[in-house]
Amino acid sequence: MMTLPTREQAGVLIVSVGGRIDHTASEEFTKALDPLLDRCTQGAAPLLLDFSGVEYISSAGLRVLMMASRRAKGQMGVFAIAALQPLVQEVFAITRFNLIVPCYASIESACKVLGS
Repeated sequence: MMTLPTREQAGVLIVSVGGRIDHTASEEFTKALDPLLDRCTQGAAPLLLDFSGVEYISSAGLRVLMMASRRAKGQMGVFAIAALQPLVQEVFAITRFNLIVPCYASIESACKVLGS
């Protein structure tokens, strides 16, 4: 089972994601994100995924993020991603995923924008 360590910084809930988010891991990733997305509602702490430990993401992984983003938006919550590695950043740019989910260069810059 995938575990997603969380910490709070500047009123933002930061979730550390690591490894490869491919077809094999996407289902576990969905399950691990679920309880966090439950809390991603209007007036709640913004949910920020720290992607500094993610070395690869496949279309299956992107689909999980898209569904998560859609769910957060539906609940009026704030959902974003930060600290993408170059390879993952490239995938996001090619698929224009950075236009779907707000992406920040670092945790610090994200917290400045999203934090209270």
